[in-house]
Amino acid sequence: MQARALARPVMARCRVVYALMLRDARTRLLGNGLGFLGLSVLWPLVHIVALLVINIYVGRMVPVGHSIVLFLATGLLPFMTFSYMSRWIMLGFVMNKPLLAFPIVSVTDILFARAVLEVIGSFLMALSLGVVLAFLEVNFVPYDIPEACYAWGAVILLGLGMGCLNSVVAMAFHGWLIGYALVIFVLYAASGIVFVPDVLPDPYRYWLSFNPVLHAVTWMRSAYYPGYGTIVLDKLYLLGWALCSIFAGLLLERAIRGRLLQG
Repeated sequence: MQARALARPVMARCRVVYALMLRDARTRLLGNGLGFLGLSVLWPLVHIVALLVINIYVGRMVPVGHSIVLFLATGLLPFMTFSYMSRWIMLGFVMNKPLLAFPIVSVTDILFARAVLEVIGSFLMALSLGVVLAFLEVNFVPYDIPEACYAWGAVILLGLGMGCLNSVVAMAFHGWLIGYALVIFVLYAASGIVFVPDVLPDPYRYWLSFNPVLHAVTWMRSAYYPGYGTIVLDKLYLLGWALCSIFAGLLLERAIRGRLLQG
């Protein structure tokens, strides 16, 4: 009996999260699950492929390894995972803001529902990218699979944290929805996707090292290229950024929840 009593609130939370996941997947586009697949899987995949084609077309030389496609893909995959996850989680809070007026729905429910959806979408996107690269006869399997998994988890954690923090800011200042898109554009140029941070002169390398996404990209590439990122990579800094942003986002939301609901 006691076990059943303890399980009831857990099951209630699971039902709420599942309902939120269905709602988000169906309302994202087209009113059904195809919209989720389109925006969370196919669109970032098309984005990555387009950037690959552009960089190959301009004749960019491969700085590491023997394949420019593999080099760019190992940088674009973690960046796009972070970018789309942080933005969709941010939008999830904004779009589901009215639901917070119901006592049964909590911030953690919305956060967890969106996080699960984005993790599923990111996994399917990575799998699809691997199929595309296999068709191009590019081996996308890292030499250090466990390290790639750790890097993938860190990227997801960072996207979750930044999405959580930015969602509170966006609910208070709707203009931040556009502002964060500009931030993503700057991060694309400063995250080591098309260059190797270790070979940069010290002043530039030092200032770029404050960008947590650069560490995420470098960590992922270290699973493909032995010795990559030995100078720049700081895993604890990246994990610290991710965990602190989650904590700060939840704390800030709790502190100003009343004002957000009234606004």
